[in-house]
Amino acid sequence: QVQLVESGGGSVQAGGSLRLSCLASGSTRSTNVMGWFRQTPGKEREGVAVIYDGGVATYYAPSVKGRFYISQDNAKNTVYLQMNSLKPEDTAVYYCAAGSLMTLANILSPSRYTYWGQGTQVTVSS
Repeated sequence: QVQLVESGGGSVQAGGSLRLSCLASGSTRSTNVMGWFRQTPGKEREGVAVIYDGGVATYYAPSVKGRFYISQDNAKNTVYLQMNSLKPEDTAVYYCAAGSLMTLANILSPSRYTYWGQGTQVTVSS
C-alpha cells in the first residue's frame, strides 16, 4: 500500500503561482510513476502532469504545458507541482496519484493509477 498526502492548495489571483506537494509513504518502491490530476464538479478527472521513474521523463496535458512543472525529490518521497501563470480554468481539486505502469501508453489517464491522495483545492480568481 502507498499513502499519498497533498498540500499547498489555496486561493490565488489569475497570473499567480502555487506549488503543490505530495508526500508518499508505505510501499513507494512498488510504484514507478507519480502524477497530478484534477477534477471540477460535473467533469471527469483529468491528467495534468506525471513523472516517470523518479524523473527519467515527464508528461503534461496540453492545457498546462509551459506553465506547470512536475518534479520529484526521492530523498523526501515527495512530488511537487509548480503552477505558474494560473488561470481561472485551472480551478479544481488537485489529486496526487501513484502507480506501477508496465507501458507508457495513456500515461495521463486516471484509470492507470492505483493510489490516490485526498485532494487539495486550488481556486484561481479573475
